Amino acid sequence: MIKVILLLLSLASLLGGAESVTIPTMNFELSAPNSPQQLVSSLNVLVLLTLLFLAPSMILVMTTFTRFVIVLGFLRQAMGTQQVPPTQLLVMLAMILTFFVMEPIGTKAYESGIKPYIAEEIGYEEAFAKSVLPFKNFMIRNTREKDLALFFRIRKMENPGTVADVPLSIIIPAFVISEMKTAFEIGFLIFLPFLVIDMVVASILMSMGMMMLPPVMISLPFKILVFVLIDGWTLLIGNLIASIK
Repeated sequence: MIKVILLLLSLASLLGGAESVTIPTMNFELSAPNSPQQLVSSLNVLVLLTLLFLAPSMILVMTTFTRFVIVLGFLRQAMGTQQVPPTQLLVMLAMILTFFVMEPIGTKAYESGIKPYIAEEIGYEEAFAKSVLPFKNFMIRNTREKDLALFFRIRKMENPGTVADVPLSIIIPAFVISEMKTAFEIGFLIFLPFLVIDMVVASILMSMGMMMLPPVMISLPFKILVFVLIDGWTLLIGNLIASIK
């Protein structure tokens, strides 16, 4: 392809007369930094790009997204509706609910850390600490003490005096484990009423001698009807958000 482009440029220069065609060149090279400041600037750019790359993952582990998406998955499994609602819709619903819950915390982090840093009132280290503190407070409120103590024992660290003393490398995995435990507990409670409906339908079919008819085919409409009659979506979403401290 490059040879074809060069050939076309050569023909254009011959047909154009005396004017020559200038081919631009690009140089990509790596060189050692000339000063410590240049090295720090390069590292800052690298850290920023890394954080942008990891931003979607941070949303999963530092917010309520884990709880929401697991509970919604349990709901679909308990109802037995296969791919209804679709997975993309459940994920988007979980993200919307996560944004609704985390919006005040994000606003507080912006007002206390990012906004003063943009105004050049504080340095980036202080801005990072103040921006992360609201998320730390939120995660610790929703983290079980034994889960937090587990990672402190693994690291062989002393108990922290304040929330600011808890490193992110400890609070994040403890928070994720607590969120998964809470989501599985809620999922168990969601399964119970639908399981009762399945058992009742299966018992009725067996008593009628209709053993070849899958009970799921009969119980599915009843489960959907019950879920609609009790206004299931409002009840589920309301209790999910109420379970967050």
